[in-house]
Amino acid sequence: MSRREPLLVGLFLATVATVSFAKLQWEVAGTLALSDVLTALFLVAFLLGRVERLDGRVTRTAAVALLFFAAFAIVYLLGFFNLGTSQALEQWGKGFVKFVLHFGFLVAGIALVVRRGERLYWLTLGAFCGGLVLNALYGAVQLGVAETTGRNLDAAFVEPVTGGASKINVYGAIQGANVYRPNALTGDPNHLGIELIVPLLVLLPIYLRLERGHRWRWPLAALLGFLLVVELATLSRSGLLGLACGMVVLALPYRRKLLSARFLVPLGAVAVLVLALVSRRADFFETVLRTRVDTGARGTSTHFVVYEFIPDILRSNPLFGLGLNNFSVYYEFVTGRTNFGPHSFYVALLVETGLVGALVFAAFVVWLFRRLGLARRVGAALAAARDPVAARVRPLAWGLTAALVGTLAANAFYLTMSFYYFFVFALLAVVPAAVFGRRLQAP
Repeated sequence: MSRREPLLVGLFLATVATVSFAKLQWEVAGTLALSDVLTALFLVAFLLGRVERLDGRVTRTAAVALLFFAAFAIVYLLGFFNLGTSQALEQWGKGFVKFVLHFGFLVAGIALVVRRGERLYWLTLGAFCGGLVLNALYGAVQLGVAETTGRNLDAAFVEPVTGGASKINVYGAIQGANVYRPNALTGDPNHLGIELIVPLLVLLPIYLRLERGHRWRWPLAALLGFLLVVELATLSRSGLLGLACGMVVLALPYRRKLLSARFLVPLGAVAVLVLALVSRRADFFETVLRTRVDTGARGTSTHFVVYEFIPDILRSNPLFGLGLNNFSVYYEFVTGRTNFGPHSFYVALLVETGLVGALVFAAFVVWLFRRLGLARRVGAALAAARDPVAARVRPLAWGLTAALVGTLAANAFYLTMSFYYFFVFALLAVVPAAVFGRRLQAP
């Protein structure tokens, strides 16, 4: 191990832990996030280490990721020629820099974790889930402070660091009382709700397979219950849609365990807590729930209206779309609303990158599913070989598969798959087959 290796791993894990901290950003030559600063430092350290050792070796998994990096880059560069204004060029430049940083981290991260092995993989998973748990914890305190005092917790903890305005989301007011939705450090309650389905769905099958008396059994039960409470507090319909779709996937291999006391007791405790809170302000929560299930509301219709832009764009720019990160420019031209996102990853994908970009992304998703399928087969083979790690690998692979399905479903009405956390999630999805598969090659 080189002297720089601990620094490299430290930068890597710090980046993984902070990818969901969207509020920690500064307006310096555009928007500069804390995770982007850490990423740049990590990539520099990674490349310097490779140059010093004259090490050009790339694992097969990292090589495939590098090919996808090149494919996406070509699509975005060709889309550059469809830009028509200086504003469009500025938006494209911001999006392309983010893409290089985030996908570059994915490629380098895969190479690092595959080389370092199982311990670093578990540390990576722990750092990623830990960052989201910290988000949930901050969101719970943020909501509690707002509900009890009406104060903005961000004013004390976020604004002094970033110098920008930041606050909890106010959904509206009912009977003179504000309806708060925690956004924690993500910047939007729906983003928080969708991102939280990853630790919920990944950790649940691992928890269900823990041995009786295992020291992590009760802490994981409490953690999963807490994350579910925060998930419900976000009032995110997209988050709940993704969670439901992921649970359908987990019901295939774990249908019996989902009917066991190990699952139903913590779930019942959450239900009792929620009912106790709701019963204290029944009319208030009834009104909130009615507004969230009203499909005719203005906020709901916006999620569907954006799909109407797809045919118009495909007629004018069918192959490569309007250009990366340019939906808001087009939307402003059509409606006059500035800096407005498409409220759907798939709308953004087709509008900004066209049919070619959509095909490249579809191939990328297929690759993720194939790697997860291979991870499940590796887990089955380890179980047949009576390797005890199989009790972790198979649930991990199923949890990641469920989280991918849930994220894909949730992004029909939001676009978190363009966020940094999804690239780290992709890393966690493609690496297990390579890392744990080595056990099958051991003599």
